[in-house]
Amino acid sequence: MNRKVDTLRIHFFYFAEDKAISELFINEQIRAKEVRVIGVEGEQLGVMSIQDARKTADDAGVDLVMIAPNAKPPVCRVVDYGKFKYEQLRKEKEARKKQKTVEIKEIRLSPNIDKNDLNTKVNAAKKFLEKGNRVKVTLRFRGREMAHMGASVHILTDFAEALGDIAVIEKQPKVEGRSMAMFLTEKKN
Repeated sequence: MNRKVDTLRIHFFYFAEDKAISELFINEQIRAKEVRVIGVEGEQLGVMSIQDARKTADDAGVDLVMIAPNAKPPVCRVVDYGKFKYEQLRKEKEARKKQKTVEIKEIRLSPNIDKNDLNTKVNAAKKFLEKGNRVKVTLRFRGREMAHMGASVHILTDFAEALGDIAVIEKQPKVEGRSMAMFLTEKKN
């Protein structure tokens, strides 16, 4: 009896792995009674029983692939499975290439920063913004500097004004614990 349980468990995991890999049911894996069938050339063949759909795929010499299992009735396509899977992977890869990830770069300032140091930080932020990244400008306060938080807001506004030609303030300066943060993004033309 224990042996049967192990065998069932192995088959269950095998099936789960198989489904995770392909995500698509093909030929005998399809359990629906009737399906909507799309032909080899992309034409609608209509709703038919699963046996008729499999026969249509066999006559064409290709596979029956379920492409929309949640539809009523499920949608299947008569297509060469290997070629179909290759096309899907190629489309996903192409979509990932065109996708642009926006990073958040942080620039840290202190309330008693010198003008030249501020200019250096502005130039660094300019480079980040030109690459398409968002910039988080953080003004950190330590010790007695906490008492003068309100008087130091001008540092962040000066920073934003220096980048006014290429950047806009996405989030206004806001106090977060011992620091004050502001987000900048590139201006859209």
